[in-house]
Amino acid sequence: MSAFGRKNGMGGKSSFGVARPMQTPGASPQIMPTGPLPSPMGGIQFPPIPSEPAMPAAGPGLDRNADAMARLTDRMNTDHSEAGEKSQGFEASVHKIKEQVLPRLLERVDPEAAATLTKDELAEEFRPIIMEVLAELKLTLNRREQFALEKVLVDELLGFGPLEELLADPDISDIMVNGPEQTYVEKKGKLQLAQIHFRDEEHLFQIAQRIVNQVGRRVDQTTPLADARLPDGSRVNVIVPPLSLRGTAISIRKFSAKPITLDMLAQWGALSSKMCTALKIAGACRFNIVISGGTGSGKTTMLNALSKMIDPGERVLTIEDAAELRLQQPHWLPLETRPANLEGNGAITIGDLVKNALRMRPDRIILGEIRGQECFDLLAAMNTGHDGSMCTLHANSPRECLGRMENMILMGDIKIPKEAISKQIADSVDLIVQIKRLRDGSRRVTNITEVIGMEGDVIVTQELFKFEYLDEDADGKIVGEYRSMGLRPYSLDKARGFGFDQALLDACL
Repeated sequence: MSAFGRKNGMGGKSSFGVARPMQTPGASPQIMPTGPLPSPMGGIQFPPIPSEPAMPAAGPGLDRNADAMARLTDRMNTDHSEAGEKSQGFEASVHKIKEQVLPRLLERVDPEAAATLTKDELAEEFRPIIMEVLAELKLTLNRREQFALEKVLVDELLGFGPLEELLADPDISDIMVNGPEQTYVEKKGKLQLAQIHFRDEEHLFQIAQRIVNQVGRRVDQTTPLADARLPDGSRVNVIVPPLSLRGTAISIRKFSAKPITLDMLAQWGALSSKMCTALKIAGACRFNIVISGGTGSGKTTMLNALSKMIDPGERVLTIEDAAELRLQQPHWLPLETRPANLEGNGAITIGDLVKNALRMRPDRIILGEIRGQECFDLLAAMNTGHDGSMCTLHANSPRECLGRMENMILMGDIKIPKEAISKQIADSVDLIVQIKRLRDGSRRVTNITEVIGMEGDVIVTQELFKFEYLDEDADGKIVGEYRSMGLRPYSLDKARGFGFDQALLDACL
């Protein structure tokens, strides 16, 4: 390689310093001798050009490129045709026995009486009956199989069937049912196939109805979409045929039973200690914060963690489509929207709840997620004395977040010029926290951006913190660095009113 990054050799560009004869326009090209030119002072003026091309030296860059191409080849040649095959073994045998025992068990049990018992009480009542049914069927089970069979039968009658074992696993954060034969789960940020199956489409549809009926919702062919929640606060979305072509699809987003704090997120590497300090101050000093990110990036988790910094004496109202926020505050009132009835009437939207919340003497209004014109109502709340309001929305970057807020307001029937909308956003929003789920499954706070104001028709922002990608280690984990931009926060005066101005300045510089 030459100093200019060009390869030396035949067929390539000449190296720096190799003489070429000058040609006059229209002159015929001169034929150069093949050998080296003699110098007037004796010797060879120019060294001969090597006849063989120089081979590039092996290095980390080439190894990395070869590894990347090998991964692409492996992915192309992988056969996924057997990914949905049914599992064999202990679990499969227990479920096979359950199909034989369940019909006879239901003949001996009063459903109304069983519904009044807890799972433990029902298991005690079932034990002798199950033994009778097994004797009739001439089936002999060991102690382990009996306990497993009892649990499966109780889950089938009082719980959510095969989903119960996935809901009980603390390592699983997402459950995605794609019809009765295929279920995926997310563990530590990675998707993997779960070894559970439903009897048939009717069995899966009954469990979906059981989930949504608990919160007063319904799902059928007339209303094939439904949002619901489980008793532990997990968020559920159900979509049924004819919209879902593989059968009933259930998506469950589980939340940690233990409250997650900003310090815990910093320990897990989701943000740096300085970013953690800045967000703590922003939550305590009543900054208006928008949390932006993609699906499953951790927006709701971040909002729950920020709520820990709210003063216990403040009255907080949360407004959501399906209540999933679990604020760590004593004075907290959750509100939830209501879908329309069969006649299409009676729907209560997020916008209706925001307007009503203004009459409920709130100190802060928190929206789980904004998707439409309710964004204008939230900005009005932020701009009319309810400092410290927060919300989440889907966007890829802080700049796109501001653009989405403008577009959501324009989606409504409000006749306001775009310049006035931009000015209201700039006056209302103090901080944008951008979160991303990286390809290794980790969640990172990639940007903390401050909204300064307007310059002409453009909203002006400044970046306080940024995550920069550096490399990837041998295990496929992304290695990066959280960097402070060293800028003086524009909202320093707001922090000064709470006595945190110097702490915020130290964290940002």
